[in-house]
Amino acid sequence: MPPEYVIDGLFSVKSDIFSFGVMVLEIVSGKKNRGFDHPDHDLNLLGHAWKFWNEGRALELADVLIEDVPETEVLRCIQVGLLCVQKRPEDRPLMSAVLFMLDSENPSLPKPKQPGFYMERATSEMDDSSSWNNPFTPTELSVTKLQGR
Repeated sequence: MPPEYVIDGLFSVKSDIFSFGVMVLEIVSGKKNRGFDHPDHDLNLLGHAWKFWNEGRALELADVLIEDVPETEVLRCIQVGLLCVQKRPEDRPLMSAVLFMLDSENPSLPKPKQPGFYMERATSEMDDSSSWNNPFTPTELSVTKLQGR
């Protein structure tokens, strides 16, 4: 979910762009944003991609299963994904621009800004006893059966 929806309840066409960017980064990396885990840090997938991008190591984000894809295409997908998940909706491209960037051989792409929800989880959240790994317990889940009169 885009930051503006989670924080302020605002939804726009740029909200879908954010979700699309998350999906692109998930496809390229072969990892899910939710529950993402890395041994070197406690960043989510967006933070991980942003960290690698800034360090010039973006190709390390790519899943080994896409090794036959040219590096330039992988880098373009990562950059477009990061452009789509920028924090401010007005900084995100329109979907028509996203399609153009993905379809063009050598588009000049803008430099992405910090993603929304670029965060590091507290270590207590990663504790096995927390609700992070087990979001539902029998006492928290209920089923209501409706019956007519």
